[in-house]
Amino acid sequence: MLNARTFSKSTCRSAALITLISIGLVSCDQTTETTEMSLDSQEQRISYGIAMNMGRRMKAEGVPIDADAFAEGLRDALSGAEAKMSDDEINAEMMAMQEQMQAEQEAEMQAASNVNLEAGRAYLAENAGAENVQTTDSGLQYRVVRAGSGAKPTSADSVEVHYEGRLINGSVFDSSYSRGEPVTFGVTQVIPGWTEALQLMSEGAEYELTIPSELAYGAGGAGGAIGPNEVLIFKVELLSVVSAES
Repeated sequence: MLNARTFSKSTCRSAALITLISIGLVSCDQTTETTEMSLDSQEQRISYGIAMNMGRRMKAEGVPIDADAFAEGLRDALSGAEAKMSDDEINAEMMAMQEQMQAEQEAEMQAASNVNLEAGRAYLAENAGAENVQTTDSGLQYRVVRAGSGAKPTSADSVEVHYEGRLINGSVFDSSYSRGEPVTFGVTQVIPGWTEALQLMSEGAEYELTIPSELAYGAGGAGGAIGPNEVLIFKVELLSVVSAES
């Protein structure tokens, strides 16, 4: 979760929509009845497995599917029967659904962004007054848990660190400690808050960082646990500096 790249939360859902458009599914209310059938042949098992995988993916993405209409379209396509909708009609329905889902995603993202922004501002304001917390000009907040006595990294160096990252609600989203091994990366290959903080530290130091969203993943978030405008908190131990000259 340290990588400076920002991932859109809608990436996976957009991929699912592309899949839907390519196979021409029609969205409507689901009114399906289940019937028992045997899965004796390999062809039946493969067919069932394909349908299950596709259905699970569509359900996870929140795509509304009428199972009967889906089966009818599949039968018509496989049998070569005359289609009940033209390609233009299918594409128009799919594009309308895509636009609706994108609008819903954007509304959800904006709502989460607003909530996180306000909560983050309140947390930063309170934390700024906590004992031994220092705030830099950029807004980065840090507390020296243990001072180091070794070399300080520059922007050209790489570092070996142990770290744990959590949200302001206390939930841990990433930890090298839980993986049982430190990580090594370039000082400038991480989010801006890390790049700044690492150059304040010396080998052997341990800091607690409180990173505003604009120095982390910003309004786009990083996907997964890190939503839009999230303030991130890190425990960081700088184990060693790998000098660019070496």
